[in-house]
Amino acid sequence: MKAKTKRSLLAACILGSAMAAPQVMAEGRLVVYCSATNAMCEAETKAFSEKYDVKTSFVRNGSGSTLAKIQAERKNPRADVWYGGTLDPQSQAGEMDLLAAYKSPELNNIMEKFRDPAKRKGNYSSAVYMGILGFGVNTERLAEKGLPIPSCWNDLTKPEYKEEIQIADPQSSGTAYTALATFIQLWDEDKAFDYFKKLDKNISQYTKSGVTPSRNSARGEIAIGIGFLHDYSLEQSKGAPLELISPCEGTGYEIGGVSIIKGARNMDNAKLFVDWVLSKEGQQLAWQKGKSFQILTNTTAEQSPNALDPSKLSLINYDMETYGSSDERKRLINKWVNVVKMGE
Repeated sequence: MKAKTKRSLLAACILGSAMAAPQVMAEGRLVVYCSATNAMCEAETKAFSEKYDVKTSFVRNGSGSTLAKIQAERKNPRADVWYGGTLDPQSQAGEMDLLAAYKSPELNNIMEKFRDPAKRKGNYSSAVYMGILGFGVNTERLAEKGLPIPSCWNDLTKPEYKEEIQIADPQSSGTAYTALATFIQLWDEDKAFDYFKKLDKNISQYTKSGVTPSRNSARGEIAIGIGFLHDYSLEQSKGAPLELISPCEGTGYEIGGVSIIKGARNMDNAKLFVDWVLSKEGQQLAWQKGKSFQILTNTTAEQSPNALDPSKLSLINYDMETYGSSDERKRLINKWVNVVKMGE
């Protein structure tokens, strides 16, 4: 072989290696937008990173805020996976063509009704946990103020609870949107908004995140926090004087979602992460190390001893398709802002 030919082949090999190097580095990375608790986000991404030797990072934000971020970045996605938080915003993201379809082999072990739960069918989102909506009450603060422990949604509108209740803002929180959708399904839309207007008189603050009221009620800053009961169960396990209430009228629930973002730079690792959080090991880790007590969707996984038993609760048949709709979610949140927050 001539020297010139050898040099050409060598140059081609060097150029090929240089071009391939960034791709190899990219295959060892994963960026997760996480809408679960910080402890759960950290536990799941750290365990995944160690198990599969993938350099994994996460950015924590509420479901509503994360949806807005993914929409803003749609031409240049900064993350690969959206994990945790209520399914409704992830369902909306699927409708907006912001997600990539992926049917994980782990779906065979997921509760059948939760295998393809989003409005847009074709496995754009999967369900990793179930959380029951209710409220937690700080029994010590209520006793100090001489107030009874409420047991129903309608009790929360009584004037004696003025400035003693917190709930998140549905503009940024999937938890609060679930509450809005739940009240509509429990009663009807007019009655649900009338209820929110009455409840508004007793609200001390609309928080950005759905988990914040549980922490504030645990500290005794308020008496009552509305949200998912597993957040209050966590505070209770730490010694907070909280009582968990599943309201007498019945209640709704969330499904915690996981979705791959369309245009993900690390697609193979994104699929692997979805497999991981749907697996028995990944789901059990949520309560073993992630300090989250949701009801797990993997039927082979061991439930947390702190998890609620949905069969013993009065639950509505939550309409994921209707209230996970992009148009319906926008309409209801806009109406809440105008009717409740702005007081029109």
